[in-house]
Amino acid sequence: MPSFDKPAASNVSSASPDGPTGTSAPSAPSGAGPSGSGPSGSGPSGPNGEADAKAVTEAALFEAFGGLRGMVETVVPGLLFVTIFTINQDLHTSAIAALAVSLLLVVVRLVRRDTVKHAFSGVFGVAFGVVFAMMTGNAKDFYLPGMLYTLGLALAYIVTTLAGVPLIGLILGPVFKENLSWRTRNPGRKKAYAKASWAWGLILLAKCAILFPLYWWADTTQLGWVLITLKIPPFLLAVYLTWVFLAKAPAPIDVFAEMEAEEEAEKARKAAAATTPDGPTSHRRER
Repeated sequence: MPSFDKPAASNVSSASPDGPTGTSAPSAPSGAGPSGSGPSGSGPSGPNGEADAKAVTEAALFEAFGGLRGMVETVVPGLLFVTIFTINQDLHTSAIAALAVSLLLVVVRLVRRDTVKHAFSGVFGVAFGVVFAMMTGNAKDFYLPGMLYTLGLALAYIVTTLAGVPLIGLILGPVFKENLSWRTRNPGRKKAYAKASWAWGLILLAKCAILFPLYWWADTTQLGWVLITLKIPPFLLAVYLTWVFLAKAPAPIDVFAEMEAEEEAEKARKAAAATTPDGPTSHRRER
């Protein structure tokens, strides 16, 4: 299972526990060809090759899902909101504190010169919750935008999978440097992405099935603590299932390496043509 307690690299993005975000890809296993496979092109073989494939998959998922830091940054604002509201029942104080800590997390990333794109996304998410709650005067509405986002994301995973373009493949394709090659050239990998997308969609739908009734029937404190409790476990389950499916799938086809190889081959052809007796250089000398 992916280990999310390792330190993230500086270019790793934080991620919402409801979905991944792509970043740069990890290196392929040593000795792998352009497709990330062995010389036969059929994927890593033997215990070492299989271990390399699993390690690369784990590293890519770690990058895409943000790791421990990304999860902490996502949980802290909501945790602070519900804690303060539980103590003093003050919507304004709770909302301002949640927004302030979100901004602080962005500032920390700026100071450390880390990626801030997804940290800003977290701030916008908290800001929408604050605006909703302030406009309605109902503290439970602080959680409503995030709940609607989770529902929309769950439906996106399911609909894209039914359409033959599973969302998790669209997200992780660039991370593995395969882009959309899995759609037509790697059916085993497409099947793995479909399974992973189904897992994400159904897990998030189950989460919504718990939260939305609570939104209507429970008070703010009850809803908040249940929501905080459900932040990480469903996310880790979905990530684990994604890792299981992809670790057993064929190796990704590195389309970037293929393009580089084609460019090098074209340069070699041009260089060979320029130096052959029948090439342009020879004709110029004859003249």
